[in-house]
Amino acid sequence: MKAIKFILVGIGLIFASEMQAQLSVNVNIGTPPLWGPSGYSNVRYYYLPDVEAYYDVQSSNFIYYSGNTWVRHTYLPRQYRNYDLYNGYKVVMTNYRGNAPYTYYKQHKSKYAKGYRGKYQKTIGNRSGHSNGNKQGNGNHKSNGNGNNKGKKH
Repeated sequence: MKAIKFILVGIGLIFASEMQAQLSVNVNIGTPPLWGPSGYSNVRYYYLPDVEAYYDVQSSNFIYYSGNTWVRHTYLPRQYRNYDLYNGYKVVMTNYRGNAPYTYYKQHKSKYAKGYRGKYQKTIGNRSGHSNGNKQGNGNHKSNGNGNNKGKKH
């Protein structure tokens, strides 16, 4: 009788471990913007060296220093309203977890100065009539920081 109980308990444990092994965790932190770099769907933050700001994929907000504090907005500051997010370089923050990427702002600003260009970046999407990527060019294409293009008609 005890042997049957042990066998049943053993079978139950095996069955339970099989059920747990099939459990998977899928964490979706947000939908990256079309101007975001391709191949980084599980990253929460980008650092934008040209505007010295961060982009939070999870909340779809830009994070930048304004006055005496870091602020979160769906748009870039006024002085960057014509900044081209498609052609601007994005530093993908693969090694940061938390809610305040600006904790390391001094290091980011020093390592990735304005005008920084690392290796070629292909964007997730592209504007019709334009190449899909981030190459140093003439910067004629305009974006106001919230995905709406201004300037040339497409």
